[in-house]
Amino acid sequence: MNAIKKYMGLVWMALAIGSYYILLKTAIEQINKVGHMDAIIQWGIFAIIFLPIAIGLFIFGWLAFQGLYDHLPGSSGEVED
Repeated sequence: MNAIKKYMGLVWMALAIGSYYILLKTAIEQINKVGHMDAIIQWGIFAIIFLPIAIGLFIFGWLAFQGLYDHLPGSSGEVED
């Protein structure tokens, strides 16, 4: 199960990078296609809002790949301070 978690960490990292790349590619295509300030503002807001989501997804994947989720506590008594 821990090996699956590590492989899924790679998947999450790839998903973060790939989805943000697709978002930026689509934004550039739509801005060039429309060319109005409205499109620039709209896609700029999309890119700004999704950036922390993609970074968080990448960090989650990195931590999973490092094996930090190998042992998850079953109860609050197992949580270390």
